[in-house]
Amino acid sequence: MIAKSTAAMTTRAETREELSRVSYDLLVIGGGILGTSVTWMAAQAGLRVAMVDAGDFAGATSSASSKLVHGGLRYLQTGNVKLVAENHRERRALAGDIAPHLVKPLTFVVPIYRGGPHGAAKLGAGVFLYSALSVFGDGVGKVITPQQAQARVPALKMDGLRSAAVYGDHQMNDSRVAVMTVRAAVDAGATVLNHAEVVGLRKTGATVTGAELRDRLDGGEFGVSARLVLNATGPWIDHLRRMEDPGAEPSIRLSKGAHLVLRRHEPWKAALTIPIDKYRVSFAIPWEDHLLLGTTDEPYEGDPAEVRPTEADITQILDEAGHAVLGSQLGRDDITYSFAGLRVLPGGPGQVTAAKRETVLTRGTGGMLSVAGGKWTTYRHIGRVVLDTLAHLPGHPLGDDLADVLPAVPLPGLASPDAVAMRLWTERDPDARMDPLVARHLASHYGSIAFDLARLIRDDPGLGERIHPDGPDIWAQAVYARDHEWAVTVDDVVRRRTTLTVRGLDTPSVRERVAAILAR
Repeated sequence: MIAKSTAAMTTRAETREELSRVSYDLLVIGGGILGTSVTWMAAQAGLRVAMVDAGDFAGATSSASSKLVHGGLRYLQTGNVKLVAENHRERRALAGDIAPHLVKPLTFVVPIYRGGPHGAAKLGAGVFLYSALSVFGDGVGKVITPQQAQARVPALKMDGLRSAAVYGDHQMNDSRVAVMTVRAAVDAGATVLNHAEVVGLRKTGATVTGAELRDRLDGGEFGVSARLVLNATGPWIDHLRRMEDPGAEPSIRLSKGAHLVLRRHEPWKAALTIPIDKYRVSFAIPWEDHLLLGTTDEPYEGDPAEVRPTEADITQILDEAGHAVLGSQLGRDDITYSFAGLRVLPGGPGQVTAAKRETVLTRGTGGMLSVAGGKWTTYRHIGRVVLDTLAHLPGHPLGDDLADVLPAVPLPGLASPDAVAMRLWTERDPDARMDPLVARHLASHYGSIAFDLARLIRDDPGLGERIHPDGPDIWAQAVYARDHEWAVTVDDVVRRRTTLTVRGLDTPSVRERVAAILAR
C-alpha cells in the first residue's frame, strides 16, 4: 500500500469515505499507547490497517503519565531485574535512535533522610545496579552529599538529610510522542481518524468483522470492515467486549493516578524520586519549565470518562512532595494544571499498588482481540509483541506474508534539538530572528519538523507571535496542528499539540482565537 504523507493530510470527510470503502486487514479501536504502537507496527509489516479513537489520539489515560521514559528503579526492589533491563533497552533505543528530538536525559536525586524507609548503602547499591543495567549510558549511579544534592535541586529540604542517591533516566512530552507516532503510522500507510466513536460491532455470522462508528463532530455515521478487530480502548476495554458478548466477564480493574503541575520558582538541574514508604515513591520533576508532582495509586470503579483529581488527591500529592521539597515551593496558588488517568491492571484480588503492570490480552467469542496495559517506555516493544500474537492466531486471519518490522524506525522529525534550534535562530536576518526560547521550544517538540513551522512564519509573520506572552507556544503551532496533526477541537490544540493548558495559559481569549483558527 502506498504511504500517505501527512504533508497532504486528507480531510475528515475523505478519511471517512476511505474507511467506509476499503476493506482492512486490521481495525484498531483506540488510539492510545497500545493502539498507536500496534497500528504503526502493522503498517510497517505491510498490513492495510485503520485506527479510530472516540476522543483525541492519546487524549485520555495515555496523556496522563508521569512523562518519564525510564527503567523503573522501584522494580529492582521486587527483584524484577529482567523487566528493568528490558525497560532500559527500549529507553536507550528511544533516546538514541527513535526519538532523541523528543526524549531527553534527566538526572534523578533520591534524598535519604534520618529515619527514612531506605538507607544509603541500600540505595547506593540500587542505583549502581540500575545504571549497570543501562550499560552506564547515563553515568554511574552513586551516593552524594546533601550539599551536592541541593546544588542540583535548590528547593530540596535539608533538615535531616543525611545523603542522597543519584541516577540517570529520561523524560518526554507524551502528547508530542503520541502525535509523532500517529504520523509515523500514517506515513507507513495507515488510515486514522480521531473523535470517531464505536457504536456497534459488525459481524459476519458470529465473527466480528468491523465496527459501526459515529463522528462526534457532526454526528455522521459510517462503518469500517476488517478481517480482524483489535480492541485497544484501555479503561473502556470491557465496554467493547460486552458489545461482542453481553455476558463477557470483567477482564481488568482500574487504578487512578493523579498529577499536579506547578509554577517553578527557580531552575532545577535534576528531578526528585521521593521515597514515601518501603515500596512507594513520589516524583517531583522539572518539566516544561514547571514542576510536575505525582503520582497517586488507588482503586477506581467509576466512569472512566469522569476521572479527575479530587481535593484529597491534591492534598496527598502536595503532602508527599513536602517530604523532600520546601513548602514555599508547593503553594496551591502555584498549581497551573492537574490531571488524572487510569492504569489498566489485570483483574483479580489484592491491592492495586501490588498488581503487576503487565499487558492483558484476551480473545472474545466473536474473534475480537482485546489488549490493555501499555506504558510509554516500552510501547514499541509491546506493539511488536501484540502484532506477533495477531500474526500467529489460529487460522492466520492476517495472512502468512507479513513483512518483518525494522528494529529502529525513527519517529518523524529525527534531528538534534540543539542543531535545529541554532538553525531556527540564525537563518533569519538579525533584526527578524526568532526568539531563542521559541526556537528551543520548537526544536525540542518537533525536531526537524520545526522548519515546516518556520516556513509558515515566513509566509505569515503573525504566526510567529507567542499565543500567550508567558509561554513559548506560537500561533504557527495551532495552524500546523489543524493542517497536519489531526487537531479538530480547541482541547486538541491547547492540551495536546501545545503546552498552553499545562502552563495555565489557555485563557478564554486564547481558546476563542484557537477556535477561530480551527474553523477556517
